[in-house]
Amino acid sequence: MLSRVTREHLAPTDAVPRAALWVLVPAALATVLGLVLLWPSGAGEAEDQGFGTEVEGHVISVHETECDPAQAPLSEQLQADRCGDVLVRLRSGPDAGTEALVDIPAGPGAVEVEAGQDVVLIYTPDSVSEQRYHIIDHERSSALWALVIAFAFAVVAFGRWKGLRSLVSLGMTFAVVLLFIVPAILDGRSPMPVAVIGAAAIMLVSLYVSHGWNRTSTVAVLGTLASLVLTGALAGGAVHLAHLNGVLDEETASLAMQYPIDMSGLLLAGILIGALGVIDDVTVSQAATVDEVAKANPKWGRSRLFRSGMRVGRDHLTSVINTLVLAYAGASLPLLVLIAAADRPLGQVLTSQTIATEIARSVVGTLGLIAAVPITTWLAAAVARREPPKPKAPKASKRPLPEPRTSEEAWDEEDSPYPPSHLR
Repeated sequence: MLSRVTREHLAPTDAVPRAALWVLVPAALATVLGLVLLWPSGAGEAEDQGFGTEVEGHVISVHETECDPAQAPLSEQLQADRCGDVLVRLRSGPDAGTEALVDIPAGPGAVEVEAGQDVVLIYTPDSVSEQRYHIIDHERSSALWALVIAFAFAVVAFGRWKGLRSLVSLGMTFAVVLLFIVPAILDGRSPMPVAVIGAAAIMLVSLYVSHGWNRTSTVAVLGTLASLVLTGALAGGAVHLAHLNGVLDEETASLAMQYPIDMSGLLLAGILIGALGVIDDVTVSQAATVDEVAKANPKWGRSRLFRSGMRVGRDHLTSVINTLVLAYAGASLPLLVLIAAADRPLGQVLTSQTIATEIARSVVGTLGLIAAVPITTWLAAAVARREPPKPKAPKASKRPLPEPRTSEEAWDEEDSPYPPSHLR
């Protein structure tokens, strides 16, 4: 049986502290309960809104003709630059296996088709025109699958076992978003609770699947959880103070008219989920950094570990904030170009709901990110110094050791009747 001292020597340094379980277990139970209560019930039965059905087809040939001069009165944006017919072999839908003659797509953003390409068509059986099929887009599944396979191969080749676990984590994240968050919002659930429960599920599953059940992952989970709570509160305050309703463009306006969705709550949910992806990156990095520093410097206390981790966190935070703002700016680049072309005063541009929403999204996400660094660093420093105490060395005896004796002096006649010299 191992002694107490030996067990202390063999105690794992990456063990999850018991104090953390008092937070993790209730959070996990609350997440599971939220998933059960908010799980969508009828979102999967989508009703036909009269927009038609998408089918796939293969372009056999394209026949261009001169455009009708009667289009001259139309504006330049609406005039067709290509006119003619496209012969398409249908691969799905009620007329699969047959050929259909459709018009060449025209107008702003129209699809440019050539012979041999795969396309997506919209099928409208109740159309008042003679044509029931219209080309709306290219079919991209093959190209996307090739990109996904290349991405997965690169991740596994570089990360090996951890890379494979990160792919599993990514798949679970998509499952939570596509099977719970989106259907639950369409089913009429309040977007903010759905986003909170979904973000918690993503955080708990993805971090532990990617990094394993250890001290670093637990600190990252706790830091992410605290930062998300703060981010949600800040997002709610920003949306309320700026009077943002979440209706920003034609897509959100159409969504608000067709479904009973709280658009301001949907905006809050989007801010929270968007911030999660950046916050968990920072928390994992900070937890791992402090843990490695603690192992390399076992004599450092909590305060010194915290200061060292914060120096690394400031450098990481500077680059991540720039990345976050650039990500939002890149997603809104077409809108920024359109606003610049309108030549409106800068004050009107910044205070418009569309730009104000992006500013609020960037500021709230950045504040949550800033809070994540000291919270996670402090937790990591505190947990790193909760290791089992090392056994104390035995105290030296104060009595002087006896002088070494010769073999003759050490001989005891009770042990042997012959002295050592006689034995020799």
